[in-house]
Amino acid sequence: MEGSFMLQKIQNALANIVYPTQPEGLYEPISYVLSMGGKRLRPTLVLLAYSLFKPDWEKAMPAAIGLETYHNHTLLHDDLMDNADVRRGMPTVHKKWDANTAVLSGDTMLLLAAQMIASAGVGRMDEVNALFLKSAIEICEGQQYDVNFETRSDVTEAEYIEMIRLKTSVLLGCAAKMGALLADAPAEDCEVLYRFAEKVGLAFQLQDDYLDCFGDQKTFGKKIGGDILCGKKTMPLHCALQRLNEEEGHELLTLLNTPASAFCACCGTSPEDEKIQRVLSIYRRLDIPAVIEKRIEDFYAEARKELDKLSVDSAPIWEYATSLLGRKS
Repeated sequence: MEGSFMLQKIQNALANIVYPTQPEGLYEPISYVLSMGGKRLRPTLVLLAYSLFKPDWEKAMPAAIGLETYHNHTLLHDDLMDNADVRRGMPTVHKKWDANTAVLSGDTMLLLAAQMIASAGVGRMDEVNALFLKSAIEICEGQQYDVNFETRSDVTEAEYIEMIRLKTSVLLGCAAKMGALLADAPAEDCEVLYRFAEKVGLAFQLQDDYLDCFGDQKTFGKKIGGDILCGKKTMPLHCALQRLNEEEGHELLTLLNTPASAFCACCGTSPEDEKIQRVLSIYRRLDIPAVIEKRIEDFYAEARKELDKLSVDSAPIWEYATSLLGRKS
């Protein structure tokens, strides 16, 4: 598979980056974060999109690595804001070092990412740089919506979908469109690839929502129920509220918004685990896992409709996108 070959090239490129050794404490966390692994979805999309139009896709590698660096910058700061302990089965930067390190090293990653992307020097670079900056701003908007929603009990499903579009999907759209722009592809094809990847991004985030509730912690790489503990109004909650009457919905929201410390530990479980299990028992009773899986399939169907408009053979990028269905981490 072409995607697998590209993934190995991406891993090699990341491993071969030589960071400065001074000032002490600034670059080590960056190297640490990028060595933790991951699906490398965004850089792979850059390279695959480029390869649809030109064969010399390694020319897009600097931009691909830059976008992966930027993505990990967002994860580093997201973990700090959520006070998450673990990412990909390893301690988060603010836990391994401290909050100040997470802020400063994260900011440096953002600037390094912009520098790497600007260094690509192929295709329509003015459009590439403008796309990256626009996407980065939109992702900040999505993150703020996510924070705001934690203290609201009236978040609608439409608002939630728009939040995850900004927080997650626009970067996948950016990756696919960036690859096409670097290959100097026709403008309409660039837009098709953006819309396609945006739909895949929505499906991808819903898969994350699913895994946060119903995944296996060892393969997911994060604590199951983290969104529940943070009071996040993710898709499982929206789907549950649609299936409950007003009184039942109010009880579920009250349960979600109650601090974990208010729960009593029983049968050897912690108060946090007790809260998580109470919420999950409601989700399972309402068959929410199957509902979320259907939503994911629907977004993939929409992505396929977009990709059918492409003027070139889309098989490689569709094969890669569909390989993400049913992922466990």
